[in-house]
Amino acid sequence: MTTDPTPKFDANYVATLRQVLDIAVQQIAVQHRTPATKAMMAETIVRHAAGGITDAHALVSHAVTAGANGAP
Repeated sequence: MTTDPTPKFDANYVATLRQVLDIAVQQIAVQHRTPATKAMMAETIVRHAAGGITDAHALVSHAVTAGANGAP
């Protein structure tokens, strides 16, 4: 028996997560708004959403924290 640990998000939820990312990106310094930082922030949002966090404000907060200093 195998289990699929990959969370399944429907299209509407993915659209909501994209909006969360857009909001979060607007809250970091312009110089950090790079594709790498955005990818890191998106990964943070998906990871927390998969972990059960559904509050958009909390997801934005986690993403902003992750992207505040840009990507390494």
